[in-house]
Amino acid sequence: MSTSRRTVAFAGGGSGGHLSPGLAIAERMVEAAPGVRPLFLCSSRAIDAQMLGDAGVEFRPIPAEGFSWKPKGLLKFARGYAAGLHEAMRVMRTERVEHVVSLGGFVTGPVTAAARKLRIPITLVNLDATPGRANRVAARRAQRVISACETPGLPRFAEAIVGMPLRRAALAPAGRAECRGQLGLDPVRPVLLVTGASQGASSLNAFMVAFALKHRELLSGWQVLHLAGPKGTPSAAELDAAYARAGVKALVLPFLNEMGLAWGAAELALSRAGANSVAEAEANGVPTVFVPYPFHRDLHQEANAKPLVSAGAAVLAYDKLDVALNMQSIGEPLATLLADGRLRDEMENALRARPQSDAADAIARGILGLGAAGRVSH
Repeated sequence: MSTSRRTVAFAGGGSGGHLSPGLAIAERMVEAAPGVRPLFLCSSRAIDAQMLGDAGVEFRPIPAEGFSWKPKGLLKFARGYAAGLHEAMRVMRTERVEHVVSLGGFVTGPVTAAARKLRIPITLVNLDATPGRANRVAARRAQRVISACETPGLPRFAEAIVGMPLRRAALAPAGRAECRGQLGLDPVRPVLLVTGASQGASSLNAFMVAFALKHRELLSGWQVLHLAGPKGTPSAAELDAAYARAGVKALVLPFLNEMGLAWGAAELALSRAGANSVAEAEANGVPTVFVPYPFHRDLHQEANAKPLVSAGAAVLAYDKLDVALNMQSIGEPLATLLADGRLRDEMENALRARPQSDAADAIARGILGLGAAGRVSH
């Protein structure tokens, strides 16, 4: 390792929702100060290696485990925490890390604890409207807390509200026709993007099989770009066969790193409501039916989408985890938007009217001391 370079560690992983904002900040850091070396301290999950490898950044897996109240889960968590703390301290000493950017998720626990022991400054970048357990702990260890959005119920959680950091790869590189062409889609026919984020969403996959069969006429003028997830069920191959049986033109992929192409191609989207997905839909001006992740007890993804819903720029629907029930709760608003071009135009206009800014650049410069990260519109 060259000792002349400044090494900034990014702690987080386990999902694209944690990694993508970190990659966005790292991108802008290198642009602002080429001597900076980003180093990701991530989980050992395959999605982390895939995303970080595709992005061409250095990373070191940290052997941590998610928290669980089950006796075996608690033991596994404790062992993982101890091993993660030891490994994080070793890596940060060896790589001479001078700053840690905490992004959320179970990896941040041992990494921020190690940074505190080594007296390395920590900046927490909170990404969700409802901070999770890991971020609430990291906030007590951090010298600075920045949030991508307002945190209802926790008004003193962050000193700055900056908007969601987005990678350049998440922004449409061209117009709809060109983005569709780059994906091998018909450049003229409108696209419905279906995405469950980096991990996929099995319940949305199953819903779309039933929806395509029932609404084949409604979809006859459309084409579907469906990101099924690397381990989703039905699988990408099964979904592809289902669309073919329904006579619906579709491109089904397990994962797409260049999400800007997907959003750029889309005229309408069906998506989970993770903070990153909501911000990408907003930045790219795509009317979206947001379906919050149903397994969070507080349904906290709902809070991410509500500002867009209140602005008339998006729709909320709820995942009932049953295909028949979802045909009503998700299927009805989706069918309405597929059929009503005027309503889609109104939602797109509402999205385009919202102020935009480069939150990733603001955060990167604030951390590097090139300009404070403060409140900026997004």
